Amino acid sequence: MSSVSVRDIVQAVKGQAQGNENLVIEGAAGLDEATGCDISFFHNMKYVDSLEKTKAGAVLIPEKTVSGELPEGKTWIRVANPQWAFAQVLGLLYKDRQRHPQGIHPKAVIDPSAKIAPGAHIGALAVIEAGVTIETGVMIYPGVYIGARSRIGEGSLIYPHVVLREDTDVGARVIIHSGAVLGADGYGFVAQNGRHQKIPQIGRVVVEEDVEIGANVAIDRATTGETRIGAGTKIDNLVHVAHNVQIGRDCLITGQVGIAGSARIGHRVTMGGQVGLVGHITVGDGAIIAAQSGVMNNVAPGEILFGSPARPHREAMKLQAIFGKLPEMYDALKQLKKKFLS
Repeated sequence: MSSVSVRDIVQAVKGQAQGNENLVIEGAAGLDEATGCDISFFHNMKYVDSLEKTKAGAVLIPEKTVSGELPEGKTWIRVANPQWAFAQVLGLLYKDRQRHPQGIHPKAVIDPSAKIAPGAHIGALAVIEAGVTIETGVMIYPGVYIGARSRIGEGSLIYPHVVLREDTDVGARVIIHSGAVLGADGYGFVAQNGRHQKIPQIGRVVVEEDVEIGANVAIDRATTGETRIGAGTKIDNLVHVAHNVQIGRDCLITGQVGIAGSARIGHRVTMGGQVGLVGHITVGDGAIIAAQSGVMNNVAPGEILFGSPARPHREAMKLQAIFGKLPEMYDALKQLKKKFLS
């Protein structure tokens, strides 16, 4: 782990310091856990009590925070977006923490027809099949499997035990975490004479630039054509994306979401944990689907849904409130029946 001065942090995050710019920061932590050599951040008034009590040596705060609200004896760094600034500081502090593979390990198994650009790094026991293209700056950790005719774009990072099946296309600056499988066969079967016959899955998976894919994610290849993940989309651990799904740009998809085949997801869509989508529906740009919702029908752009089956958020909240009163309502109904029907 590196250390960095407040002055260097201010330059990196384009902030303004109030306090000791020579203070050396050696770590980062939350407001409640931080010590005098740590930096923390404050972005929500819910945590104002923690801000007043924090022992952090320096704190990133919003530009418009009133000075009178700030405890004395701290170094404050005013920035437009404290969360973003904190992420940049973490990068400065922990840049030497991770040791990526360097060069091509002699125990990597690489087909002679694969095209490996200068500056690519491949770890031990990685397997690179025929016709693969790996561009410059790619880092492939040990134990990764890259299937035939696949491509990995410039600067992408592939962690241990990732599987990219044949014909998978990964764009630039993509991060794929351990255990993810891209390009497994889609769940395609047809009934014939009472038996389920497999439909060959001959399509591919395309991942555009700046996507991050979490651990143990499964993205199935298309039956024909392609399953596509749009640029800038971030997919959490344990998500399943079925065959022929199209996901737009800059979406946020959190843990245990399941998206059935041929669903189309627009741009900047947010899905909470354990959301389930049936196949062949469309989710419009900017829609938000709350955790554990079951989506059975098309979703309009910008709509906010909750519940199973998913409903507009306000309607779902009203229904939840009514459900909580059902025992009381039932007791009242029994009293009315007893009074008028007995």
